[in-house]
Amino acid sequence: MNVEVKVITRAKRKEIRPEGDGLRVKLISLPRDGKANEELTLYLAEFFGVKRSEITILKGEKDKRKIVSIPVDKGEFERRLAENGEG
Repeated sequence: MNVEVKVITRAKRKEIRPEGDGLRVKLISLPRDGKANEELTLYLAEFFGVKRSEITILKGEKDKRKIVSIPVDKGEFERRLAENGEG
């Protein structure tokens, strides 16, 4: 499933929230040297219960708005958000 993700860096704690049809993700890392992208892929992989290597940033690698491929269907996506109190 391809998801639009708005990334907010330099947050005090990590957080995932639904935003429209996509996600708003807060990360602790600074947007330097790919650190925020690394943290994003790791956090999404943990959150959705998939391997980190299965998470791909398709568009927006150097932008706050990204298109990310997550190997889950819409039902699983919504279930994970609801299960974690995020939906």
